[in-house]
Order: sequence, then structure tokens, then C-alpha cells
Amino acid sequence: MNVEKKVRTRIAPSPSGYLHIGTARTSLFCYLYAKKMKGEFIVRIEDTDKSRTEKKYEDDILDGLAWLGLTYDELYRQSERTDVYVKKLQELVESNKAYISKEKAKDDETREVEVVRLRNPNTLLTFTDTIRGEITFDTTELGDFVIARSLTDPLYHFAVVVDDALMDITHVIRGDDHISNTPRQILILEACGFERPQYTHLPMILAPDRSKMSKRKGAVAVTEYRTQGFLPSAIINYLALLGWNGGTEKEIYSIEELVQDFSLDHLQKSGAVFDIEKLKWFNKEHRKLLPRETLISELKAQLEGNSALLRLWRICWSVFRHGQSLRKQL
Repeated sequence: MNVEKKVRTRIAPSPSGYLHIGTARTSLFCYLYAKKMKGEFIVRIEDTDKSRTEKKYEDDILDGLAWLGLTYDELYRQSERTDVYVKKLQELVESNKAYISKEKAKDDETREVEVVRLRNPNTLLTFTDTIRGEITFDTTELGDFVIARSLTDPLYHFAVVVDDALMDITHVIRGDDHISNTPRQILILEACGFERPQYTHLPMILAPDRSKMSKRKGAVAVTEYRTQGFLPSAIINYLALLGWNGGTEKEIYSIEELVQDFSLDHLQKSGAVFDIEKLKWFNKEHRKLLPRETLISELKAQLEGNSALLRLWRICWSVFRHGQSLRKQL
């Protein structure tokens, strides 16, 4: 990879659900590294599967990132880039690196479909991961895998590779559940003649019992924590320390301090356990740093939906501020 290139990272969420706390952490690490290296942070909405995606989820994702202070430099939607994928698919077929295969449909054997398959060179493939070092796969077991349902309907792996290359993404930072996807994607990018990005696969966020975090084991959507009154600065601080440390005993960080201290070299290999009590502690510590006016404004905002509590707050505030009689107010 050309080290002179400007660092460009990306987060590529699918709008099939609300902004997940795991996606928020990955977004944070992408953002921190890009800003640390004076680079750019890209958001790409992967919305090609219309049966699973909804506009309300895209809105929630973008709103959540904005609330957390993770400002993107560029925004793309895969649904608006079909022509780009079609052109690359045609180039691969014309160069005999991929081919159209007539097959029986998986959901209906009486129906024939024409999928596009990549010609697999069937070799050992090694790539370097920032956290895990060299990883080797035997690509023979993948066979000639499908990269598009048709010449106008690319699959996830193909669209991701084309987008990363044409958007000049230099560092792919994502969850370690994507490690198994990497060999396919490297085969596609080599067939297309693209350069490899640097891969960094983050360990998962775990529930207290060290299983994969899920809705059944606690709130996992950023909106839920927002509704519960957690500060974005506290969530950012806590998420940064789930899988990374600055090499010191320091725990309280502003996002500016995180940008200054962040390094991919300090990412951890093992999964990080999500502890809601620890998040509450961070929230308490960050509240101490807020100006008094901000605390009052935030409290009022939280009470707006409850008229009785809002009235009680106004009475208490009037008593506190003006020394008026509580009996008179009631």
C-alpha cells in the first residue's frame, strides 16, 4: 500500500436496524484513527437489500453518529451506485476473470437464473491484520463463488470491494466477525486490479457472561442509552476503552484527547465485556465536567415529556433561585 496516501477510513452500516453500540464503537475507532492521521472519515450506507432496509434506520444511524460527535467527511449510499458495480462486473466477465453461470434457483428448482461467479485461482492467501498479524487461508474451499445475482444485482462482497477501492479507503477497521469475509474480498479486489487496504479486525463487545452482546442481554441501540440520559461524551469515553488503552492509568478522556492519544497499536486482541455499571460511572464523571447551565438545560429537556415532573422542577428551581416560599408555590 502506498504510505503517502491520505488515510481514509469508513463505517458501512446496513440500515436494517437502529445504530448498534458495536457499530458505534467501530465508527469511533475509524473516526479517531482518521483524525489522528489528519485523514478523512467516510460513512457509506449499505442499502442495496431493499427487503431488509428502511429509511428510518438510516436516519437513526446518521442522527446517532451526529449525537456522538462523529462527524463524517463524506456520505455515500450503495443504492445510488449501481452503475458503478455493473461496469466493474462487465469488465470482469469480459476479461474472463468472472463468468455468467446458468443455475437452478435456490428457492425454486423449476426456475433458472444467471448468476455471476468469480474464477477462483485456488491458492493460499495471506493478509496482515493489525491486531492478529499474518492470517493465511486456502481459497480452494471457496470454489468459484457468486459475486452477483445478475449483471445488475451485485452481492455484498463485490459492492464492498469496489466501493472501498474507488473511495480510496486505506484502512478497513471492522469487527472480527468479518475475518472470514476477507479472503473472498481480497480475491475480488485482485481480480479487479485494486490495491489492498490495511485490515484491522476488532474483537467483539461481550455481554457480562462473555457471550455475544444481544438485545436479550441489555440495551444495545445507541438511542436506548440516549433516552436513559447518558451523555454522548461518556459513551464515547467508555466505548474507546472497550478494546483500546492509552498505555497509562488515565480513564477520563474528551474526544479531543482520544484523537491525540489513539493508536491502532494499542488495540487489544480479546473481547471486551460491556459493563453497564462502569458506563454509569463514566456518565457520572462526565456530568461533573458539564457547566451548570448545561446540566439545567439538559434536565429540562428530559422533563419536557412529563408535565407533572416539569412543574415540580420549575417550583423547586424557583425556590432555589429566588428563595421563594415552597408553600406559596404549591
